[in-house]
Amino acid sequence: MKNCVLVSFCIFISFCSASCSSDDSLSKADYYNLSNLPLDTGGTHSSHILAEANAPYGYYVYQPAGYDDDKDSMYPLLIFLHGSGEKGNSVKHPEYLERILVNGPPKMIENGSWSPKYPMLVVSPQCHDDGWQADKIKRFVEFIIEKYKVNERRIYMTGISMGGFGCFSYVGTYGDESHITALVPICGGGNTEQAVKFKNIPVWAFHGESDATVAPSKSKNMIEAINNINPTEKAKITLYPDVAHDSWTYTYEGTGMGKENADYDAFSSDIYTWMLEHEKKE
Repeated sequence: MKNCVLVSFCIFISFCSASCSSDDSLSKADYYNLSNLPLDTGGTHSSHILAEANAPYGYYVYQPAGYDDDKDSMYPLLIFLHGSGEKGNSVKHPEYLERILVNGPPKMIENGSWSPKYPMLVVSPQCHDDGWQADKIKRFVEFIIEKYKVNERRIYMTGISMGGFGCFSYVGTYGDESHITALVPICGGGNTEQAVKFKNIPVWAFHGESDATVAPSKSKNMIEAINNINPTEKAKITLYPDVAHDSWTYTYEGTGMGKENADYDAFSSDIYTWMLEHEKKE
């Protein structure tokens, strides 16, 4: 049985503390507390081309500061699904993997704007075929769970455009078996007939109201369908007036706060705090 020590840790949304000792009665869940995590003062962002064994995608992974030294803690995981412009086969062209870095969390990590207040593993796979396929995403998520120290009660997913569709498709296919705790699809859409699969998985969608690439109705229809099945937590949607397809920059950087359409859900909390407020129960 592993040992872990009492650590006090403030993670933006709350202050929590926990203790555990060498005791055969301890469950695996005792090692999942956020209180075990060290402060993130800047981690490492590394690339892994498609050729890695058992991985259906090439990917970038961000490991928070202290990850390698901390043998006991299990880390929240954020999975980012990119848009269609960032596809590439990194076996044939390893340099194509860098396309992942042009948007979203991986871009923020690279340019130093990713906040160290969020000690998450951030994994950004690269799609190399026609689009995000639910079965491949599931294999990838389970590959990451096996390879890294993942808190399986805190696995979050977000995506933009094609990746937003991928988010809806993946959870819409696997539901509670998707491993996902909470979902943030941006300028995407999905199959409203799959709404029942979102019964227990909180969703917060974002979209620009002037998006001519993916109609805002795609997100609105999905959120309406999910709420029609009375989910455990009401699904949310935030819309930005006069914003076109790039609604993700406003969302990931938080600069859209106060600029949203007041007739829909307020952008009153950054999405990372919102994600971390959600934890799967045993």
